[in-house]
Amino acid sequence: MSIIDKIFGTSDAPRDKPAKADHQMQKVLDELASLGGKPIESLTAEEARRQPTPTDAVKSLLKKAGQDPDADMGVKTTDITIPGPAGAIKARVYKPHTHSEDKLHPVVVYFHGGGWVIADLDVYDGGPRGVSMMADVIVVSCHYRQAPENKFPAAHEDALAAYKWVVENAQSFNGDPRKIAVMGESAGGNLAINVAIAARDQGLQAPLHQVLVYPVAGNDMETSSYVENADAKPLNKAMMKWFVDNTFTSPDETADTRINVVEADLIGLPSATLILAEIDPLRSEGELLAERLEQCGVDVRHKTFNGSTHEFFGMGSVVPDAAAAQTFAAHELKRAFGTAILPI
Repeated sequence: MSIIDKIFGTSDAPRDKPAKADHQMQKVLDELASLGGKPIESLTAEEARRQPTPTDAVKSLLKKAGQDPDADMGVKTTDITIPGPAGAIKARVYKPHTHSEDKLHPVVVYFHGGGWVIADLDVYDGGPRGVSMMADVIVVSCHYRQAPENKFPAAHEDALAAYKWVVENAQSFNGDPRKIAVMGESAGGNLAINVAIAARDQGLQAPLHQVLVYPVAGNDMETSSYVENADAKPLNKAMMKWFVDNTFTSPDETADTRINVVEADLIGLPSATLILAEIDPLRSEGELLAERLEQCGVDVRHKTFNGSTHEFFGMGSVVPDAAAAQTFAAHELKRAFGTAILPI
């Protein structure tokens, strides 16, 4: 058992009824509901992108508590663009204020979620900001072409292009080109592991580690977690079907192992950290991915956070489990980069 397992514990208990969100998690869900958003599956992609997000709910709660919803948490950001296969890719570089400009620092290439259809760098700010601070790393958060305007595999092509650019240009922003990891949430977690697979297959520099936060890893919508969380918030089965309808020319394309990653060749991939949420349709495929990675000889650490929902990871300022998850990710990144301070 790893030290992380000892700290955070694990739970494989059977779930015979839908789980309930923890108190602080439920406050976010209630606040999100109060913002009056419409069901995404009833909207066009353009309309869905204008709906209130969990990030909006977190900021609303912070404001009500008299806290600055836009506090930088000791991390400064710079917006840049990266050359992509079909035009410029928007990206945001996160650096702790404490970073010295006369030395190189480890880098995490991060991809946001949103089902490859919605969300952007602003919606997914909490995760990369928290990881930058806690792991003492530079995070490069990368956008990508979204569907339905740009169908699969446009996002995957952009993600790989962004990774290649960071490897080649890390030193331009004081990044250490020898110490680069990949990370992503949800659809972005899928992009992150696909970058690792492509790096292996194309003979590119491999990332030292991959942090996969509730990644899209399969195409089976009849798993136990899909059944348990068919009507969950903020992600449910109807929304996942809507993402599929918008992203793919045909649902049959989801059999591609870039989407159905649990059936991909996973041998020779870098060490991985998987962070999952109990109240999430994607939980089962995430747990299966952890198993498949282990079976392929990959060093894997994973934790399913009970009482938390999809999207919780970036909510560290209001949800204790999110802060714990970010701490877990930071610990594993430091371990991979060789920057962890070990007890004497």
